[in-house]
Amino acid sequence: MRFLIQRTRSATVHIDGTAVAESHRLGMLILIGIALDDTTEDIDYLVRKATQLRIFDDEDGVMNRNILDIEGDIIAVSQFTLMAETKKGNRPSYIRAARPEVAELIYRKVVRALEARLGRPIGTGRFGADMQVTLTNDGPVTIWLDSKARE
Repeated sequence: MRFLIQRTRSATVHIDGTAVAESHRLGMLILIGIALDDTTEDIDYLVRKATQLRIFDDEDGVMNRNILDIEGDIIAVSQFTLMAETKKGNRPSYIRAARPEVAELIYRKVVRALEARLGRPIGTGRFGADMQVTLTNDGPVTIWLDSKARE
């Protein structure tokens, strides 16, 4: 499983011209790629890691606070293209991405786990929909997490 986390000042997800998720304060937009072999262990690791990342400034301007400390918003969007393999040729392969019927169940578990960590609902896109995602990336700060490549 892969998370691409962007620290945001604002973010919105639109489907068919309608905003389905919005945040107008500090937070994270998390794009989520789900692989064939992802498990509950992958979910637990990435949710814990994402919510503990100290990527928000403290009173001294040092990135020393996490999303829980600042009571920030999270918007989570499923994005199978994060699983792209690009080693051969110019057309990305998505062979590692979980099938939609499996990926959607895992995505819903990720959302529930993030909500449990935050203690409140988060914003989401709609699985499989054509979405337009806009954000103001704060910093910019963008962090890549891969549950199969733990450091």
